[in-house]
Amino acid sequence: MSAAIIVAAVIGGGILLIVRRMFPRKKAVELLRYPADMMRGKTVIVTGANSGIGKAAAGELLKLQARVIMACRDQQMAEEAAQDIKKQAGPEHGEVVIKHLDLASLQSVRSFCEEILKEEQQVDVLINNAGIYQCPYMKTEEGFEMQLGVNHLGHFLLTHLLLDLLKRSSPSRVVVVSSKLYKYGTINFDDLNSERSYNKAFCYSQSKLANLLFTHQLARRLEEEGVTGVTVNALTPGIVRTRLGRHIHIPFLAKPLFYLASLFFFKSPLEGAQTPLYLACSPDVEGVAGKCFANCEEEELMPKATDDHVAKRLWDLSETMVGIKTQ
Repeated sequence: MSAAIIVAAVIGGGILLIVRRMFPRKKAVELLRYPADMMRGKTVIVTGANSGIGKAAAGELLKLQARVIMACRDQQMAEEAAQDIKKQAGPEHGEVVIKHLDLASLQSVRSFCEEILKEEQQVDVLINNAGIYQCPYMKTEEGFEMQLGVNHLGHFLLTHLLLDLLKRSSPSRVVVVSSKLYKYGTINFDDLNSERSYNKAFCYSQSKLANLLFTHQLARRLEEEGVTGVTVNALTPGIVRTRLGRHIHIPFLAKPLFYLASLFFFKSPLEGAQTPLYLACSPDVEGVAGKCFANCEEEELMPKATDDHVAKRLWDLSETMVGIKTQ
């Protein structure tokens, strides 16, 4: 027993030291306050709305009386989350609609969009939130590396298929959830599908860089088309206590200490949802496009996240990969 305690202490201490070096102690996050009916009459799609940031954002939008479409892969989790956020929202809340969406299947994305286009008169906000983090090597239904497929390609097709509806619903907004870990990624055009080698941390960073390049290129294309009623912006939420890290192995004895560290250093899902909410609701960003935000303030990006050549090349390749255009 004493040996186990010592091992746990050593492992836990090591984890705490690493966490403190990687992430400074979180600052208190000021929660946004908006008029209770601010989003009344607005329809908002949130991908990955059954847990974490997506669930917290959906709950706050519901309180603002929005019509929230929870686009989720797991139907049961979505239903449980919907009941939870409706309960927390109180009697005067908006409407919740649950739709199945599996971003690891482009057919699922197409089916979801067909339903939306058939049933919805408008979509005012699309929040591309769902993601997968550092999973073992897996492929999507179409054979793409899972992190690239879910985090980038699925949302790429989703936004493309809903863009005309967003234009008809203008003023409308697209919100893209990225990560500060984009800094450690590049777009490996020589092995974009990671078939020669797979590094799960690199692939996550690559997918998050792809989110930012997508945001940059979409904003540029909308501007060139003269479309001013649709804006697209990205955000980096920081380190948030969510299920995103479920594929990360933590030694059993160290889990309690890691949990305590997460309470001390990481944001809550509600705190992590503040910037997506800001970009979805705030009049302060009306007309703002092609930017990235952190803690509800514009964030300066590394040059590789706004590289026009790389963004266009990735866009063209993504169109081919998801079947928008033939090779």
